[in-house]
Amino acid sequence: MDIYGDIKKGEKGAWVSIGAYLVLSGLKLAAGWAFSSEALLADGFNNVTDIVASVAVLIGLKISRRPPDANHPYGHLRAETIAALLASFIMATVGLQVGQAAVRNLWNGHYSEPDLAAGWIAIAAAAAMFVVYAYNARLAATIKSQALLAAAKDNRSDAFVSIGAAVGIFGAVLGWPWLDAVAAVVVAMLIMKTAWDIFWSATHDLTDGFDVQQLKTLRGVVECTEGVRGIKDIRARLHGSTVLVDVIVTVDPRLSLIQSHGISDSVEQRLRRKHDILNVQVHVEPEEGTP
Repeated sequence: MDIYGDIKKGEKGAWVSIGAYLVLSGLKLAAGWAFSSEALLADGFNNVTDIVASVAVLIGLKISRRPPDANHPYGHLRAETIAALLASFIMATVGLQVGQAAVRNLWNGHYSEPDLAAGWIAIAAAAAMFVVYAYNARLAATIKSQALLAAAKDNRSDAFVSIGAAVGIFGAVLGWPWLDAVAAVVVAMLIMKTAWDIFWSATHDLTDGFDVQQLKTLRGVVECTEGVRGIKDIRARLHGSTVLVDVIVTVDPRLSLIQSHGISDSVEQRLRRKHDILNVQVHVEPEEGTP
């Protein structure tokens, strides 16, 4: 597995997102002003922040491709997680601003009367974002990129946001002018929900959090390795898109150093083969109480 080559592939996904957002944000903002749709304007401003977030992801991916150095012996792979964290801050800020403006308009009774064309533009934008989401989600799963997965989730959220905006616009056209402003509030809430999901995932990884069920799975692989008598400790953490595993296993104390080292190699190879884990540190200790 070529980690740095995969990260370079991930940059293509970031560029796809940036290109889509540039086109859609310009279209939505222009149409929002022209057709008097608060919901479409909110959606357009959301896409403007998505451009910034996607650029942050792109920069993070580029930094993470740097090889290990004296100050970063494990490399710079966590840069993409930091990029995802920054993206969540940007999304949350815009979500709050959009929501505040929409609630103020609802409170003051300032309702716009959007044109039907604005609704169809929102539907077309949603379809486009679903296509971008499918591309980035597939690519993120292939290269196991957290930052690109965060971008893909944002793409999917934007598609639903556009659908919500379309519902509000169509409702306003049918005689419920307040529905366009309500849709803007829903858009803001969806933006903040996506921001929170990305923030939680990034902070969980940066604080060395790791999925308990996945750790149990890794433990099972180690326990089934021939020659392993037991596991004294096993820990794992994410470093960007890669998993680092540290495990202490016990073996028959009568084994030679070479034999014990062979068991250690077997543990590493099985984890790499079954779960594509490239960084495994195995410490071997003699089993206690063995005659």
